[in-house]
Amino acid sequence: MAQDEAALAEVMEHSAAVLTAAGFPKMPARVLMALTVTETPGLTAAELAERLEVSPAAISGAVRYLQTLGIIRRLSQTGSRRDRYEIPSDWYALMVRNSPIYGVLADQAEAGLAAVGDPDSPATERLRDMAGFYRFVQGRLPGLIAEWEQVRSAREP
Repeated sequence: MAQDEAALAEVMEHSAAVLTAAGFPKMPARVLMALTVTETPGLTAAELAERLEVSPAAISGAVRYLQTLGIIRRLSQTGSRRDRYEIPSDWYALMVRNSPIYGVLADQAEAGLAAVGDPDSPATERLRDMAGFYRFVQGRLPGLIAEWEQVRSAREP
């Protein structure tokens, strides 16, 4: 049990609000943060609905979204019809490995270059930079994940 439940609830809601301000959907952000700060390995949909004071339907949509991103996983509970949702320890790697976003954005920038078709257009340089940047990030992510895993291993007891 947290020393200060009210402060932890405030951190959870504020963190969810920051994620929402950055473009993350509100309910998935709240569910993600509830799973992050729980003292248990995971929570059922009913427990999430109770903690967040929302409907089961809101939880259903949020967990489906988070599962699609690879941030959470659903686990069956022996002897229960209810599943438990939890954040896997390597959620960051799952999310990055399963997300083609940078490659798709680079492809779109390259399609834009072909559509512009004018090497002297101001759009050409911006699109070339965009494609190059996204390819750069996409190429660096595996190394960053490996580096993070080394840092993480070094700090764990």
